[in-house]
Amino acid sequence: MLKTYKADLHIHSCLSPCGDLDMTPRNIVRQALALGLDLIAISDHNASENIAATIKSAENTKLSVLAGMEVTSSEEVHILAFFDNLDSISQFQKVVYENLISVEIDQRMIQDQVIANEKDEVEGFNERPLLGASLLSLEEIVEKIHQLNGLAIASHVDKESYSIFAQLGFIPDNLQLDGLEISPFSTIEDVRNNFPDCSSFPIVTFSDAHFLKDLGSRTTNFVIEKPTIRELRMALQNDSGRKVG
Repeated sequence: MLKTYKADLHIHSCLSPCGDLDMTPRNIVRQALALGLDLIAISDHNASENIAATIKSAENTKLSVLAGMEVTSSEEVHILAFFDNLDSISQFQKVVYENLISVEIDQRMIQDQVIANEKDEVEGFNERPLLGASLLSLEEIVEKIHQLNGLAIASHVDKESYSIFAQLGFIPDNLQLDGLEISPFSTIEDVRNNFPDCSSFPIVTFSDAHFLKDLGSRTTNFVIEKPTIRELRMALQNDSGRKVG
Protein backbone atom coordinates (compact mmCIF):
# COMPACT_ATOMS: atom_id res chain seq x y z
CA MET A 1 0.00 0.00 0.00
CA LEU A 2 1.31 3.42 -0.95
CA LYS A 3 1.73 6.06 1.74
CA THR A 4 2.75 9.71 1.75
CA TYR A 5 6.05 10.35 3.54
CA LYS A 6 6.79 13.93 4.56
CA ALA A 7 10.55 14.17 4.08
CA ASP A 8 13.41 16.52 4.86
CA LEU A 9 16.53 14.91 3.45
CA HIS A 10 19.02 17.77 3.77
CA ILE A 11 19.87 18.23 7.44
CA HIS A 12 23.29 19.14 8.84
CA SER A 13 24.26 17.85 12.27
CA CYS A 14 26.87 19.25 14.66
CA LEU A 15 29.43 17.32 12.63
CA SER A 16 29.23 19.84 9.81
CA PRO A 17 31.53 22.80 10.51
CA CYS A 18 28.62 25.14 9.70
CA GLY A 19 26.06 23.13 11.70
CA ASP A 20 24.94 24.50 15.06
CA LEU A 21 26.17 22.58 18.10
CA ASP A 22 22.53 21.99 19.12
CA MET A 23 22.10 19.88 15.95
CA THR A 24 22.76 16.66 17.83
CA PRO A 25 21.27 13.27 16.86
CA ARG A 26 18.69 13.20 19.66
CA ASN A 27 17.71 16.87 19.21
CA ILE A 28 17.26 16.38 15.46
CA VAL A 29 15.03 13.35 15.99
CA ARG A 30 12.92 15.11 18.63
CA GLN A 31 12.45 18.16 16.41
CA ALA A 32 11.59 16.04 13.37
CA LEU A 33 8.97 14.12 15.35
CA ALA A 34 7.51 17.35 16.77
CA LEU A 35 7.14 18.66 13.23
CA GLY A 36 5.38 15.50 12.04
CA LEU A 37 8.12 14.41 9.66
CA ASP A 38 8.16 10.80 8.49
CA LEU A 39 11.57 10.62 6.83
CA ILE A 40 14.83 12.50 7.31
CA ALA A 41 18.45 12.18 6.22
CA ILE A 42 21.58 13.48 7.89
CA SER A 43 23.58 15.09 5.09
CA ASP A 44 26.74 16.48 6.62
CA HIS A 45 29.53 18.00 4.57
CA ASN A 46 31.85 15.24 3.31
CA ALA A 47 31.23 13.16 6.45
CA SER A 48 28.85 10.58 7.89
CA GLU A 49 29.86 9.81 11.50
CA ASN A 50 26.63 11.09 13.09
CA ILE A 51 24.26 8.98 11.00
CA ALA A 52 24.38 5.80 13.07
CA ALA A 53 23.61 7.73 16.26
CA THR A 54 20.65 9.44 14.61
CA ILE A 55 19.28 6.10 13.43
CA LYS A 56 19.59 4.76 16.98
CA SER A 57 17.88 7.86 18.38
CA ALA A 58 14.94 7.25 16.05
CA GLU A 59 14.47 3.60 17.02
CA ASN A 60 10.97 2.76 18.26
CA THR A 61 9.56 5.94 16.74
CA LYS A 62 7.66 6.53 13.50
CA LEU A 63 10.62 8.42 12.05
CA SER A 64 12.79 6.78 9.38
CA VAL A 65 16.39 7.94 8.85
CA LEU A 66 18.37 7.56 5.64
CA ALA A 67 22.14 7.72 5.39
CA GLY A 68 23.15 10.85 3.51
CA MET A 69 26.08 13.13 2.76
CA GLU A 70 26.63 16.43 0.99
CA VAL A 71 29.79 15.99 -1.04
CA THR A 72 31.81 18.81 -2.57
CA SER A 73 33.21 18.01 -5.99
CA SER A 74 36.47 19.24 -7.46
CA GLU A 75 34.37 21.81 -9.34
CA GLU A 76 33.10 23.01 -5.90
CA VAL A 77 29.57 21.76 -6.58
CA HIS A 78 27.55 20.23 -3.75
CA ILE A 79 25.91 16.87 -4.42
CA LEU A 80 23.55 15.04 -2.06
CA ALA A 81 24.15 11.30 -1.76
CA PHE A 82 21.58 9.00 -0.14
CA PHE A 83 21.89 5.33 0.82
CA ASP A 84 19.77 2.69 2.53
CA ASN A 85 22.32 1.45 5.02
CA LEU A 86 25.44 2.20 7.02
CA ASP A 87 27.58 -0.22 5.01
CA SER A 88 27.02 1.72 1.79
CA ILE A 89 27.63 5.12 3.37
CA SER A 90 30.78 3.72 5.01
CA GLN A 91 32.12 2.60 1.64
CA PHE A 92 31.27 5.97 0.13
CA GLN A 93 32.85 7.78 3.07
CA LYS A 94 36.11 5.91 2.53
CA VAL A 95 36.29 7.15 -1.06
CA VAL A 96 35.51 10.74 -0.06
CA TYR A 97 38.10 10.77 2.73
CA GLU A 98 40.73 9.39 0.38
CA ASN A 99 40.04 12.34 -1.93
CA LEU A 100 39.63 15.25 0.49
CA ILE A 101 42.21 17.93 -0.19
CA SER A 102 44.66 18.01 2.70
CA VAL A 103 44.97 21.52 4.10
CA GLU A 104 46.04 22.98 7.41
CA ILE A 105 42.97 23.98 9.42
CA ASP A 106 42.99 27.01 11.68
CA GLN A 107 40.69 25.72 14.43
CA ARG A 108 39.93 29.30 15.46
CA MET A 109 38.16 29.84 12.14
CA ILE A 110 35.67 26.98 12.42
CA GLN A 111 33.58 25.49 15.19
CA ASP A 112 34.14 21.98 16.47
CA GLN A 113 33.10 19.18 14.10
CA VAL A 114 31.42 17.09 16.77
CA ILE A 115 30.85 13.34 16.61
CA ALA A 116 28.02 12.47 19.02
CA ASN A 117 26.26 9.31 20.14
CA GLU A 118 22.53 8.61 20.38
CA LYS A 119 22.45 10.16 23.87
CA ASP A 120 24.00 13.38 22.52
CA GLU A 121 27.25 12.69 24.35
CA VAL A 122 30.43 13.86 22.61
CA GLU A 123 32.36 10.88 21.25
CA GLY A 124 35.08 12.86 19.50
CA PHE A 125 35.88 15.42 16.84
CA ASN A 126 36.53 15.18 13.12
CA GLU A 127 39.75 17.04 12.30
CA ARG A 128 39.43 16.84 8.52
CA PRO A 129 38.74 19.91 6.33
CA LEU A 130 35.07 19.02 5.84
CA LEU A 131 34.08 22.31 4.22
CA GLY A 132 36.67 21.93 1.49
CA ALA A 133 36.42 20.48 -1.99
CA SER A 134 37.35 16.92 -2.79
CA LEU A 135 39.48 15.75 -5.69
CA LEU A 136 36.48 13.86 -7.10
CA SER A 137 34.80 15.26 -10.18
CA LEU A 138 31.02 15.55 -10.41
CA GLU A 139 30.92 12.59 -12.76
CA GLU A 140 33.08 10.46 -10.45
CA ILE A 141 30.88 11.28 -7.43
CA VAL A 142 27.63 10.43 -9.20
CA GLU A 143 29.11 7.24 -10.65
CA LYS A 144 30.31 6.08 -7.22
CA ILE A 145 26.94 6.84 -5.63
CA HIS A 146 25.19 4.72 -8.25
CA GLN A 147 27.72 1.90 -7.90
CA LEU A 148 26.64 1.69 -4.26
CA ASN A 149 22.94 1.78 -5.26
CA GLY A 150 22.43 5.29 -3.92
CA LEU A 151 20.65 8.40 -5.14
CA ALA A 152 22.53 11.45 -6.45
CA ILE A 153 20.76 14.80 -6.26
CA ALA A 154 22.37 18.16 -7.07
CA SER A 155 22.12 20.46 -4.03
CA HIS A 156 20.32 23.85 -3.95
CA VAL A 157 20.69 24.44 -7.70
CA ASP A 158 19.23 27.95 -7.37
CA LYS A 159 21.93 29.24 -4.98
CA GLU A 160 24.72 31.56 -6.06
CA SER A 161 27.43 29.44 -4.50
CA TYR A 162 28.31 25.74 -4.51
CA SER A 163 25.53 24.89 -6.97
CA ILE A 164 25.85 23.28 -10.35
CA PHE A 165 24.57 26.38 -12.15
CA ALA A 166 26.69 28.80 -10.13
CA GLN A 167 29.85 26.80 -10.78
CA LEU A 168 29.29 25.41 -14.28
CA GLY A 169 26.31 27.30 -15.68
CA PHE A 170 24.73 24.11 -17.04
CA ILE A 171 24.15 20.41 -16.35
CA PRO A 172 26.56 18.22 -18.35
CA ASP A 173 24.79 15.79 -20.68
CA ASN A 174 26.71 12.81 -19.30
CA LEU A 175 25.86 13.54 -15.65
CA GLN A 176 23.30 10.94 -14.56
CA LEU A 177 21.64 12.86 -11.73
CA ASP A 178 18.51 11.41 -10.12
CA GLY A 179 17.09 14.83 -9.34
CA LEU A 180 17.68 18.45 -8.41
CA GLU A 181 17.15 20.13 -5.06
CA ILE A 182 16.02 23.74 -4.75
CA SER A 183 16.60 25.84 -1.64
CA PRO A 184 13.86 27.15 0.67
CA PHE A 185 14.18 30.53 -1.06
CA SER A 186 12.84 29.55 -4.51
CA THR A 187 9.80 27.95 -6.04
CA ILE A 188 9.82 25.14 -8.59
CA GLU A 189 8.25 27.51 -11.12
CA ASP A 190 11.00 30.10 -10.62
CA VAL A 191 13.75 27.53 -11.02
CA ARG A 192 12.25 25.98 -14.16
CA ASN A 193 11.86 29.47 -15.68
CA ASN A 194 15.34 30.66 -14.73
CA PHE A 195 17.21 27.44 -15.51
CA PRO A 196 15.86 25.68 -18.63
CA ASP A 197 18.23 22.75 -18.01
CA CYS A 198 15.97 21.78 -15.08
CA SER A 199 13.06 20.84 -17.30
CA SER A 200 14.09 17.21 -17.73
CA PHE A 201 14.81 16.51 -14.05
CA PRO A 202 12.54 15.83 -11.08
CA ILE A 203 12.80 18.59 -8.47
CA VAL A 204 12.70 18.26 -4.70
CA THR A 205 13.10 20.77 -1.90
CA PHE A 206 14.46 20.35 1.62
CA SER A 207 15.43 22.65 4.50
CA ASP A 208 19.24 22.48 4.32
CA ALA A 209 18.89 23.05 8.07
CA HIS A 210 21.93 24.06 10.09
CA PHE A 211 19.82 25.10 13.11
CA LEU A 212 16.96 23.29 14.85
CA LYS A 213 14.56 26.15 14.09
CA ASP A 214 15.07 25.61 10.35
CA LEU A 215 14.55 21.85 10.32
CA GLY A 216 11.45 20.97 8.30
CA SER A 217 11.09 24.51 6.92
CA ARG A 218 10.98 22.95 3.46
CA THR A 219 9.87 19.37 2.82
CA THR A 220 8.95 17.11 -0.07
CA ASN A 221 6.17 14.53 0.03
CA PHE A 222 7.02 11.14 -1.45
CA VAL A 223 4.17 8.78 -2.29
CA ILE A 224 5.89 5.43 -1.81
CA GLU A 225 5.38 2.00 -0.28
CA LYS A 226 8.26 2.21 2.20
CA PRO A 227 11.19 4.57 2.90
CA THR A 228 13.90 2.95 0.78
CA ILE A 229 16.21 4.20 -1.93
CA ARG A 230 14.49 1.94 -4.48
CA GLU A 231 11.09 3.44 -3.64
CA LEU A 232 12.43 7.00 -3.70
CA ARG A 233 14.00 6.37 -7.08
CA MET A 234 10.67 5.08 -8.38
CA ALA A 235 8.93 8.19 -7.04
CA LEU A 236 11.43 10.47 -8.76
CA GLN A 237 10.77 8.56 -11.98
CA ASN A 238 6.98 8.65 -11.44
CA ASP A 239 6.96 4.86 -11.67
CA SER A 240 4.16 2.44 -10.66
CA GLY A 241 2.11 5.01 -8.78
CA ARG A 242 5.07 6.29 -6.82
CA LYS A 243 5.49 10.03 -7.17
CA VAL A 244 6.86 13.24 -5.72
CA GLY A 245 4.01 15.16 -4.16
